[in-house]
Amino acid sequence: MALGQHNVGLLDECRRRARMRSGGEDLTEGGVANDVDGEGLGLERELAETAGGSPIESAGPAARTRRLAPLRDKTPGQVRLHEVYRSIQGEGTWAGLPCVFVRLTACHLRCVYCDTPHAFVFREGGDFTIEAIVARVAELAEPGGLVEVTGGEPLLQPEALPLMTALADAGFEVLLETSGSLDIAPVDRRVHIIMDLKTPGSGEEAANLWTNLDHLKPTDNLKFVVTNRADFDWTLEIVRRHDLTARCPVLVSPAFDAVSPRDLAEWILKSRLPLRMQLQLHKLIWHPKARGV
Repeated sequence: MALGQHNVGLLDECRRRARMRSGGEDLTEGGVANDVDGEGLGLERELAETAGGSPIESAGPAARTRRLAPLRDKTPGQVRLHEVYRSIQGEGTWAGLPCVFVRLTACHLRCVYCDTPHAFVFREGGDFTIEAIVARVAELAEPGGLVEVTGGEPLLQPEALPLMTALADAGFEVLLETSGSLDIAPVDRRVHIIMDLKTPGSGEEAANLWTNLDHLKPTDNLKFVVTNRADFDWTLEIVRRHDLTARCPVLVSPAFDAVSPRDLAEWILKSRLPLRMQLQLHKLIWHPKARGV
């Protein structure tokens, strides 16, 4: 399937020709088998609202046993794609640069501050070949430009790995935004990993895969999103225990509307650690809930 000339066309084509339903896709160990909402995640309230056409305003906590397994029913060489668009990179070492975002569908986590709950479900988007996605990126990005593979959780899809390799082979500088709960070892070494280590306030601390810290490269970023002072103190403890600032740049973000930028700045200054404070630049430029930016 060829990608459309712009993101709206892409989504229209996806909805028309590749309306995705998982049909009760296998869940991880301890998960529920019933597909309550018809979207494949089995989450009665928050996703039933989406199936009924109402937007989700926030992720909200979900039962910790309800987890999507990696999507194994995919056609080889195809990726379940949510949207593709060009904007300004809002976070990390690359903040401020033009970037093409390739957002994949589905996430197994439910962080309380999630700002992309629309990517949880399979109502939007569809399956596309890796070649079609790379071709669409080439239409949007400048040669050698920045491309971020994000989600959802991209690593839920095994084909995300060859997708990132194909993008790197095409000469793009590739970023991967990942939760840190799935193994990053197989990711192409050319890819810059932006790993979000989950703080207690996220509601998903138990999902952290701590062995991932051993696979971080100096060209990667490690991110902490703090919802309160306790999260920041936890971040300091983890950074010191694992000597994380010696591995790669460590970023600390305030959860939007939860911690003031001034408070976070003062905490970082008092910590005497080389932590990089970051704000979500795209939320300062556009409306905080705007999509496609």
